[in-house]
Amino acid sequence: MGNIFDWVDSRFGVRKPHSKFLERRIPENLNYSYCLGGMAFTYFLILAVTGLLLSIYYVPSEKEAYRSIVMITNEVMLGWLIRGLHKWSATLFIIFIMLHTIRVFVSKAYRPPKELNWMVGVLTFVVVMASGFTGYLLPWDQKAYWATEVGTSMIQTVPFIGDYLVYAVRGGTEVNGATLIRFYSFHILYLPITISLLLWAHFHIVKKQGISKWL
Repeated sequence: MGNIFDWVDSRFGVRKPHSKFLERRIPENLNYSYCLGGMAFTYFLILAVTGLLLSIYYVPSEKEAYRSIVMITNEVMLGWLIRGLHKWSATLFIIFIMLHTIRVFVSKAYRPPKELNWMVGVLTFVVVMASGFTGYLLPWDQKAYWATEVGTSMIQTVPFIGDYLVYAVRGGTEVNGATLIRFYSFHILYLPITISLLLWAHFHIVKKQGISKWL
């Protein structure tokens, strides 16, 4: 990788103008657990690429959604592979975020002055879980439908505003085509943009404050 970067740098001059970004002090006694956040970010990038490819063939329609999933899996060239990468990357993304959070907690990297970065990370995890939940409905099969039915019904237990929240999430009183469209738009647009902004804030704070030592 170093040789590749040197070749790119010789043509584009990347290192000098971006030295502040590329060069930073690394504390001693680091271990591989500090790579968990980077692995999570890698899976986020895979999700973005595979999601864009899937959106070319996926039809967010009450009548066509399931058919388009079957077509992607069985007819589109390497469609099964792209869908599989997207599915497993989503699972591993959540797993590595959880492992990264555990590492931060164990190493006490949430303490001042890094408490803001901890809050950003927790908020990122919440949004990622919401993204996973909205994506679960998109295959539009029986398992996805009833899982969404149960999941959204839990929101109804919120005192006073539960009914209003369920209506806002589903786009109506029941899980139907309106829910599918709403979940699709959140899954491919609003939530990824939110995650990207939160990750930028997370990396920006790490860049400014540096990497915490293992205590």
